[in-house]
Amino acid sequence: MAPNSLFAILLRSPWWISFVLAVAIMSASLAWLPARFAVYGAIGGLPIAGVGLIAAWRQLRAPSAMQVSANVDAALAMPWRELSKALENAWQQAGYSVERLEGTEGAADLRLTEKGQVTLVSARRWKAASHGVEPLRQLHAAMQAQGADAGIYIAAQGIVTEQAQTFARDHNLTLLPASALAQLLSSASA
Repeated sequence: MAPNSLFAILLRSPWWISFVLAVAIMSASLAWLPARFAVYGAIGGLPIAGVGLIAAWRQLRAPSAMQVSANVDAALAMPWRELSKALENAWQQAGYSVERLEGTEGAADLRLTEKGQVTLVSARRWKAASHGVEPLRQLHAAMQAQGADAGIYIAAQGIVTEQAQTFARDHNLTLLPASALAQLLSSASA
């Protein structure tokens, strides 16, 4: 699904917005279309109502802001060995085959494989005060050397520079902020 499609935007929005939009489509169809076509137009609102149900289900299951904050604090308090083990467990529970990497000079720490797709993860600088473009270049070079399809850079603390964000976007790298890290770790422990 395209990230800026109507359905993607509605999935990221509060659930009730989808229902308001579905009711508006149904009402407009019943009010403005000829009687024999009004029902068909009203049925056009059902997919949006379905998206609202999916969004409601996701939002109901999502951790609260207080839980995310507690999980972020717990992740930032972890030493590297404990965090790497927790990441390994979380991705294994998500269905990935996880391999620890040695000899990449810190550019990548984990190799995730799922359905033939390879993703390299760089996590050692998760507590850095500033995340510039250089560690992302190193991760990208490691991806090319190992034939990886994607990369994940964990930036749980500090600022990610604009140049780093642009580099990540242009080179198929995902920047994982503290909230996403906390959610990943909490889903594994649940």
